[in-house]
Amino acid sequence: MAQDFSQLDKPVQFLKGVGPKRSETFGRMGIVTARDLLYYVPRRYDDASTIQPLSSLDVGMDATAVGRVRSKGVIPTRSGFRIFQAVLQDDSGMITCAWPGQPWLDRRIRKGDLLLVTGPVKFFHGRQLQPREFTLLGREEEEDEEVFGTIFVSYPASEDMPQWVLRRVFSRNLDWLLKQIDTEEYLGPSERTELKVISLSSALEALHRPTSLTQVEAGRRRLAFDELFFLQLVQAQVRFQQREAQPGIQFKRTNELIKPLHSSLPFDLTGAQARVLREIYADMSSDRRMSRLLQGDVGSGKTVVALFAILLALESGHQAVLMAPTEILAEQHARKIRNMLDPLGVELLLLTGSMTAGQKAEAHSAL
Repeated sequence: MAQDFSQLDKPVQFLKGVGPKRSETFGRMGIVTARDLLYYVPRRYDDASTIQPLSSLDVGMDATAVGRVRSKGVIPTRSGFRIFQAVLQDDSGMITCAWPGQPWLDRRIRKGDLLLVTGPVKFFHGRQLQPREFTLLGREEEEDEEVFGTIFVSYPASEDMPQWVLRRVFSRNLDWLLKQIDTEEYLGPSERTELKVISLSSALEALHRPTSLTQVEAGRRRLAFDELFFLQLVQAQVRFQQREAQPGIQFKRTNELIKPLHSSLPFDLTGAQARVLREIYADMSSDRRMSRLLQGDVGSGKTVVALFAILLALESGHQAVLMAPTEILAEQHARKIRNMLDPLGVELLLLTGSMTAGQKAEAHSAL
């Protein structure tokens, strides 16, 4: 039976506006297929409602604005320092933007480019915005492409793959990509309602073409759910395969060690400790390999629970190891547990990283 082929798995070069040469650049960015492109989500979102008209920018403000480059050039200083400047214009007016020490931007930014700039407004021969970050939203020759929206999106870009090219490729292909991913939705309407997540196609559209920042957050939440869900699914599959390939040891409880230790404790186990021990003993007595995380506050009695689990292994004729993250903690556990196990005739061995090679060899031979 032939394996189903998704249109999203076809090479990115066959998408509109890509081609063989540009696909090589995409490949260096980790974008090989149409699916890779769809999941190449923006790194930044700017709400258009926070975009300030250029005429409203005052000295001292930290501003985000959008304007088209009307003139540009590199300004030399007496000390030899070079400053790239560009005059931006929008419907309200103009402002000078300056990038000190970045004359190379003169080759990157063209007259007519549409820029999204963010930075402080200072005074130097008039108002001057010094962008700490800028995004090239579009070229003047690409006026047919959609540039404006309620939210400005910015993708991780490079000199070989500038922002305006990415935006243009998404503008031409996003509707088709979303149509394809819609066929891969695995959650039904009732399940999405219960989980409080939106559909996969809606999530990706919200990330690439949002109308509000709330929509962006909903899209991120869905992708985060998918990532965690499939991670758990893969781990569950691995655990199942491991159980099938190599069943766990079925430990047998005799109470030869467990009961005396329980009787010797100067305190009663808490309800939580007793409940957890029942669950651990059930796991260890079955043929399933146990994979369990015990969580508790400092001093809540996790070590005692681990000790009872160790004794079940010893009663079945096996050995057990208790690992600690530091030597100090290992030594503390060793002293405490030795005092509890000596009356039972159980031998305890401490092995630490600072031991000499001879001491380690002696310890290994005693195991």
